[in-house]
Order: sequence, then C-alpha cells, then structure tokens
Amino acid sequence: MTSKITTNITVDAAYEAVAPDDFPAMMEVDRYGKRSTAFDKIISATHDHFWDPQDKKYVDFSTPFDMENEYLIDPEQNTDLKTAVKDKLDEKQKIKLVNMDVQWGLSSILHGEAGALALSASLCHILKDPGAQEYAANQTREEARHVAGFSNYIKARWGKPVPVGPALGDVLTELVNTPLVWKKLVGMQMLVEGLAMGAFASFYKWGRDPLMVKLMQLTMTDEAFHHKFGKIWADRTIPNLNEEQRNAIEDWAWEVFQVLLFNLGSPEQKKHIYAAVGLDWQWVQGAFMEAMTDTNIRESMQETSNIFRVLIKTLLKAGIITDRTAMNYAAFIDMKELYGEGDRMIGDDIAEEGIKYLRQLNGQGGAAYSLDRMSAAE
Repeated sequence: MTSKITTNITVDAAYEAVAPDDFPAMMEVDRYGKRSTAFDKIISATHDHFWDPQDKKYVDFSTPFDMENEYLIDPEQNTDLKTAVKDKLDEKQKIKLVNMDVQWGLSSILHGEAGALALSASLCHILKDPGAQEYAANQTREEARHVAGFSNYIKARWGKPVPVGPALGDVLTELVNTPLVWKKLVGMQMLVEGLAMGAFASFYKWGRDPLMVKLMQLTMTDEAFHHKFGKIWADRTIPNLNEEQRNAIEDWAWEVFQVLLFNLGSPEQKKHIYAAVGLDWQWVQGAFMEAMTDTNIRESMQETSNIFRVLIKTLLKAGIITDRTAMNYAAFIDMKELYGEGDRMIGDDIAEEGIKYLRQLNGQGGAAYSLDRMSAAE
C-alpha cells in the first residue's frame, strides 16, 4: 500500500521524529528539557491497569474447557454458520469449526500484538520528545504482556497458533518497518487498535469460556489507553494539516480498510479449518459470496461490537473520514448514526470495569474509573 506522502508530517513538536539510526539526535542536550505534557495522564495511569499474565492471581490459564463438546463463543456469531455451510455439518463438526475459527481469530490477534510490540519499540528509536518516547516505552511493555497472555491462552486450548494470514501480515509488516510516524500512528493506534477493540469487545460479549472473557477484559484495560494515544495525535495533528497531507492520510486509511474488510476472514486464508470438517474451501467461498450480500454486511455492521463498525467510528472521530470519503464507508454503515454518537468507544465501559477490578486486586481501591479524562489533548 503506497501513499503520496513519503515524509513525516509533523505539525506538533511532540511528534517530531528522526531516522531510526540517528541516535546522536537523542543526545542533543536541549532535547531532554523539551518534554510535552500531552501524554502525562496516560503515562501516570499505567499503574491503574497493571496485570501479569504469568500470575494466577490475575488470570489462570490452567482453567479447563471441553473443546470437543462446548462452543468457545456463541455459534450464532460465527460467519460460516450464517451461510450454506451450516447445513453440511453435524453438531460436533459445527463445534470444531467454530472453535478452530476462534483459534484463527486469536492467532491473528496474537500476531497483531507482536506487531504492536515491535512498532511501539520502533517509536522509541525515532520520537524525539521525551514524553512521547516514555509513552511508547510503556506501550511496548504492555504489548509484551499481551503477547504473553494470548500465547498462554492459545497454548492452553490448541497448543500453538496458526500462521498469520497474508493480508494482515502485509499490513503489520508495512507498519512496523515504515519510518513514517503518521503511518505508524494511523495504521496501528487507529486502524489495527480500532479493529482489536472491536474484536476484544465481541469475544468478551459472546465468549463462553470464562478464561477467554477474562483475558479480553484485562487486555482491553491496556488497549483503551493505546487508543487514547492515537486520539491525542489526531486531535493535535489532523486539524492542522494542509489539504494534500489530509487527503493522503484519508485515502491511505480507506485503502487499508478495504484490504482488511475483504481479506481478513476470507475462506481462502482458512483452508485448513474447512478441510478439518470435510469441506472444500472453494465451495465455502461460493457459499460466502451467496450469503454475504451488501445488505447482509450492512446488517452485521449494526452490531455495536462489529470490528469494522468500531474501526469506522475510530477513523471518523479522529477526523480521518471527511465528506470526501464518507460515501465510501456509507456503503456498509449508516454514517449519520455514527456522526451522532459520542466519542466513547465500545470497549471503554468494559475497560473501565476491568480497571476498577484491577485497582481493587492491586490494593489501590475499587472506585469508579473514567477513561474520558485521559484523552484531552492538552
């Protein structure tokens, strides 16, 4: 995926960047004293949502689950079973299909977390502002615990993850390797984190494995702050861009959205799942084409935790969807409805409850917690 803008877009000093190998720039004496306060709230709040995936006090990965006879999630939420696939399988095969599909989804999340870990670490090499750099270091640490958490869960339920699909793998590789701060922040903190918050909320809402539900909530307590970091960038940057810069970011976001929408869960990428229940993936693809009409896609996006609905709302509230491109997204969703909604995201309520639980567990008191005060771009 290419973009017309091949240099960094810096309209706020907090996001000034240098080349990854320009460490001498990090030793400039004046740099140390020029610290933005924009990220102080989310940095100081890190202790509010501390958890350790290796400590059973927080999450116990030895909790059993009957994988052969129980659905990991509500089968009504499985896309395959909304097609002619449903009529070809007996109950045991349906359970196997749904649970293998969850393995695919969680493996994709694990690969995404590994990408977010590498990307956050790469920001530490290029962001000059000490506050932005410290925030990126904090996020790196949190992404590392997500990699550990999802690795532990997948190991407990299946032994190991499945390989990354080509569509997601290509996007993650581009985001980690690009030297462009705007691409890293729009791509990871908005596009990928937007997708992830939708996915976590869906698994939390429809999950039937208490261990998975707990892992989702703990992860969301961190991800909500990562999303806030992206929002601070958008609030400080998007309104101050010239037309060419804004259009380039907007067009690139639409391009990535389409790649993810049409490829993320395509039957071709999940051949092994269909083979395991005796189905030919090409036949499944035909069943998908028949069932996934624009009307059906639109209908599925009415669900507040639909991953692509959450993603569109993320871009819209960040100012990355304007009248120029709103009609593109309107093919899938009621944009007027999204415009009318507040800034709160689907995962915020779940994350706030999780933070309250963690504060209690960590001996800090379990008072009500508000994420809203974290996103002000001061």
